[in-house]
Amino acid sequence: MAFYECVYIARQDISSSQVDTLTEQFTAIITENGGSVAKTEYWGLRNMAYRVKKNRKGHYVLLNIDAPSAAVQEMERVMRLNDDVLRTLTIKVDVLEEEPSVVMQNRGSRDERGGRGGRGGRDDRGGDRGGRGGDRGGRPPREGGDRAPREATAS
Repeated sequence: MAFYECVYIARQDISSSQVDTLTEQFTAIITENGGSVAKTEYWGLRNMAYRVKKNRKGHYVLLNIDAPSAAVQEMERVMRLNDDVLRTLTIKVDVLEEEPSVVMQNRGSRDERGGRGGRGGRDDRGGDRGGRGGDRGGRPPREGGDRAPREATAS
């Protein structure tokens, strides 16, 4: 049997429990055809880069699959027929990853890093650029004094 990673995006209108039902349905198809799903990750409701079938967001789910190609093809066929599934991507991999995916690792590290506005950004001066306090002073005076307004010429 071969190893596959499958990511599918479900419509934003459905609830997360309905997404779990979809995932269980796809997992059942794999197991009925002699395979197994090693890991399932729900990445949450995320923004998409562009609209897909009038949806700006979607529920993202990752499946790590150990199954024959016929089982994966049947699962993809059912995904294409399901109206709740917007997009799918299935790739064949050499080894299934045991630890959490990069998306889940980034979700945990987002809480650890500082945010904007002086809460631990590049420096502690209040954001990326620092403050614009009174240490710079005003503008230097122009040379030549004040300018006289231009006179209108008749043409």
